[in-house]
Amino acid sequence: MTRQIITFHGGVHPPEHKAESSHYPIRTAALPARLILSLQQSIGSAAKPVVKAGEQVAKGQLIAAADGMISAALHAPTSGRIEAIELQPVAHPSGLSDNCIVLIPDGQDQWQERPLFDWRNAEPNAVRTYLRDMGVVGLGGAVFPSHLKLSSNLDGKKPLDTLIINGAECEPYITCDDRLMQERAAEIIAGILMVQSLLNAKQVLIGIEDNKPEAAAALRDAIKASRSQAVAAIEVVQVPTLYPSGGAKQLIKLLCNIEVPSGMRSTDLGVQCFNVATIHSIYCALAHAEPVIRRVVTITGNVERPGNYEALIGTPLAELLKAAGDKGSSGYIYGGPMMGFELPSLAVGLSKAGNCVIAKTPADFPAPPREMPCIRCSKCAEACPAELQPMDLFWFAKSKNFGKAQERNLFDCIECGACAYVCPSNIRLVDYYRFAKSEIWAAEKTKQAADLARERFEFREFRAEREKQEKAERLAAKATQKLAQAVESDDPEDAAIRAAKIKAAMAKAAVASEAPVSDSTATPEADQAEQLAAEKKAKIAAAMARAAAKKAEAEAAAPAVRSEAQPVAPSQTLPASSLDKTDRTKEILDKRREERARIAAMSPEERSAWEAAKQAEIAEAKAAAALRKAESAVPAEVPAPSLDEEKAVKIRAAMAKRDAEKARLAAMSPEEKAALAAERQARIDAAMAAKAAKAAKDE
Repeated sequence: MTRQIITFHGGVHPPEHKAESSHYPIRTAALPARLILSLQQSIGSAAKPVVKAGEQVAKGQLIAAADGMISAALHAPTSGRIEAIELQPVAHPSGLSDNCIVLIPDGQDQWQERPLFDWRNAEPNAVRTYLRDMGVVGLGGAVFPSHLKLSSNLDGKKPLDTLIINGAECEPYITCDDRLMQERAAEIIAGILMVQSLLNAKQVLIGIEDNKPEAAAALRDAIKASRSQAVAAIEVVQVPTLYPSGGAKQLIKLLCNIEVPSGMRSTDLGVQCFNVATIHSIYCALAHAEPVIRRVVTITGNVERPGNYEALIGTPLAELLKAAGDKGSSGYIYGGPMMGFELPSLAVGLSKAGNCVIAKTPADFPAPPREMPCIRCSKCAEACPAELQPMDLFWFAKSKNFGKAQERNLFDCIECGACAYVCPSNIRLVDYYRFAKSEIWAAEKTKQAADLARERFEFREFRAEREKQEKAERLAAKATQKLAQAVESDDPEDAAIRAAKIKAAMAKAAVASEAPVSDSTATPEADQAEQLAAEKKAKIAAAMARAAAKKAEAEAAAPAVRSEAQPVAPSQTLPASSLDKTDRTKEILDKRREERARIAAMSPEERSAWEAAKQAEIAEAKAAAALRKAESAVPAEVPAPSLDEEKAVKIRAAMAKRDAEKARLAAMSPEEKAALAAERQARIDAAMAAKAAKAAKDE
């Protein structure tokens, strides 16, 4: 029974240029003198190095571990010595350098021990982690970590109706997947059976464009030769040659007649898609414990020996072009002519995303003509496979009206370049869309950073207010308890003194709690300096008071010791005020002498009674003074500090927003979290690339 093919909207037919490289078997590239391994080999986070410069490594040894779930590990493609971990040019449109591990091969190509992984009996999470640590990513160009795509149904809870294997390879010049299917069909079928078992898929459809009959025949022969009964669910389907039939949504439409709506994943509709090269790398990892350390890459264009080369990851592209016989080209494209980019240098190392290198000639790749105004001919809309309105997106992107661009589903654009290919005005439409996306991602990143900073500030203010209030409440409770204990004391004098001290402490705590939050940030050194200054001032005042008292006593004692026979000189005559003061002092001293004489004449019983009465008077006076001081310093009720109601409402709203966001993230599936993080990282990368490109243009 022939499967009905329902074509997708739009598409173009650029010249294929596949015959130049598709008729030659895969060649093995020579071992290079050095390998340059970029740490960014997948979307998401870059891998983290686990080796140091000067360290000796074996082939297949882990040299950089995955940093989180949206990341993939990196391994040594051959045995040798780590020369450096430094910035090196990488294959990226920005032309900027990135962190790379430089490996000097020793020529021995010695493998490390490779124990096989029992994936059939392992837990789903263990299989996912194993593939992540083996560095398995999408080799069709997107380099999305494959363990995340497997995790969508690795536990078997969600039924997966169809597993699609992408062998379309629709972009011109690229033939690496074609040769891989022709020469390693049996391994690809074995890998398909592994993924089918992991995902519990009901059927498997292998989509191949009809310009690759040899590859389709090889896969059908491998299915027939397989001894597994599960191959009955595998079907090879040839689809029309139309760019971009290799897009995931477009291939799903062709094979299943299912349109994946905007904002929805294909797995929600029971479909998952893998590239044939990715399937082969999964087979190598599970069947032979071989990490992703090599890939097949097409070297074509202006070279003497075009073809497909199996090269180690990190091989300098200059050596690959030298092996292919570069004729001295005008430039080099990394990837296909529709979605690839101009290489900044041939010193970059081959990455896992590198499926093709095209040596340009002016005849095949003439200089782009001058950009003309848009005439709104709608040819771009007719060619768009995502059924967008590229001319509207162009106007919104050019005018920086990014909100309108998002309303027109800007992020549904797959950047295939079909619109720019048919544009009669030679407008580089995809560049405008990439610019708009990067600006939106940058704005969202800035807004998220600002929201996070504001939220952290509000939480800090709320925490400071809360801690100040709690401290005041603790001090008030403690002071109330001590005050009650003091009131219950048997000694009235001690009770009065302690009550006064407690009330003074409560007043001090209340004043401190009413102080601004910023006062709490004063340094201990400042508080200590202020305390020392106050103590010094008090000591000076006490010394001055003692000096004044001594002087008064000396002046009062002078007339008593002076002889009546000694006349007072006119120059020594005291003023009237001094004489009055002297008389008062003499009177006080006379009273004291009389009091001492009276006390000395008392009997022991009278003297004890007098001392007890005197002590009672002193205690009563002290208590009265302490109570007066406390009543003047402490209000009737210590007011509890309160938060500003408007600020409290804002803080509670921010906390509720944060809790809602946490709940939303917690409710996400692992694939949703991975996709969200991947999207954020992609936005960051695109923004950085756009910023770098802008800086380079300004220079």
